[in-house]
Amino acid sequence: MRILIFNATIVNECKTSQGHIVVDDDVISKIYPSSYTPRGNYDLRIDATGCVVIPGVIDSHVHFRDPGLTAKADIQSESRAAAWGGVTTYFDMPNTVPQTVTIEALEEKFELARHKSSVNYSFFFGATNDNVRLFRSLDPHRIPGIKLFMGSSTGNMLVDNEKALEEVFASAAEFPVVAHCEDTALINQRMNEVTGRYGDDPDVVYHPYIRSEEACYASSSRAVALARRYGTRLHVAHLTTARELTLFEPVLDDTCLPRITAEAVLAHLCFTEADYKDKGALIKCNPSVKTRHDRDMLRRALTDGRIYTVATDHAPHLLSEKQGGCRRAMSGMPMLQFSLPAMLQLADEGVLSVERVVQLMCHHPAMLFGVSRRGFLREGYWADIVVVRPSSPWTVTEDVIQSKCGWSPLTGSSFNWRVEHTLCNGQLVYSNGVFDETVRGHEVSFRQ
Repeated sequence: MRILIFNATIVNECKTSQGHIVVDDDVISKIYPSSYTPRGNYDLRIDATGCVVIPGVIDSHVHFRDPGLTAKADIQSESRAAAWGGVTTYFDMPNTVPQTVTIEALEEKFELARHKSSVNYSFFFGATNDNVRLFRSLDPHRIPGIKLFMGSSTGNMLVDNEKALEEVFASAAEFPVVAHCEDTALINQRMNEVTGRYGDDPDVVYHPYIRSEEACYASSSRAVALARRYGTRLHVAHLTTARELTLFEPVLDDTCLPRITAEAVLAHLCFTEADYKDKGALIKCNPSVKTRHDRDMLRRALTDGRIYTVATDHAPHLLSEKQGGCRRAMSGMPMLQFSLPAMLQLADEGVLSVERVVQLMCHHPAMLFGVSRRGFLREGYWADIVVVRPSSPWTVTEDVIQSKCGWSPLTGSSFNWRVEHTLCNGQLVYSNGVFDETVRGHEVSFRQ
């Protein structure tokens, strides 16, 4: 199919320009300046007048619950939500059933995605206390990296053996290690203290006290020290505290890729501990949503270079599983469909520029993980393209939620940016409320 996207405001590689994009089959064949009028025949013409056109978002941190937990979500439902939100590529985490900690389990996920995923996909391989020997069998061109749980979270994949932990950092070699950093001993100590005072299932307002700044910093600083010792490429997932930001150097030069980087996720950029009063366990996640100061410092770090990527940690649960307090309510929330409009809303509020949103959500994930021919609008690259309209207010209601779980902590929130079209590999998978169920994404290639 030949597609022309014309009269676009193109945001790409830290620049904003006016122009037109031509897609031939599954790749971008030409990008023209606005002074040139493209000629020829096209199967589809998309008028982008008044719209912003960006590369498809790469969400490098999602939990699609497939296989084994598909009552909550599955690859089909969550990749649909991705397409509605302008996300054209995702990397799924290993805490499924079975856990993605063997070559066989990894292959099973790829097979599921080939048949079910509406957008592009890949899967992290999970580290355990005894599977480091398998790292050498992994194909560096097929997976983004190794996921390491240095704190106990959903799925019980904690690596708590000191020797095994060091072996992970020493053996990752070609792969980035993406680490969930919380100190389990400190968490358990606080949980015992709070349950002793308030009962078996304390109110969720105590969640940030239990999963504290101290627990996050102790673990993150340990991960950074190990990465420096072994020369490992480390990406610390879902940073939540101002104190942890002191561990990272600002990265403002895209010509070099640092070996130690940090991720922020939408929950910690949107919410503060004051929101537990109204949202309750709907915003319970690990690591926890913390203070307004922490949130504000994370927002500042989006532009000063200490945060390198923004993802969602999209983690659907049944609404019935989100009932209760610190112990009983499950941790995690579905955010994927609304991540791009929410980040562009922060741009409207002056937190960061639209160009920086594109860096953090498109360019940097591609650079960090070595994604082949995605993450940028370039001739010869896969045609993963999103057309977004500013000044087009809408409100999150239950009927627009595409995630299988059917709820969102953002219900009732209003955004000014609306995703109008999502192209994945040159196929129009989503257009103004119409979703094409026949489209299938591609397996992502790395380091090629």
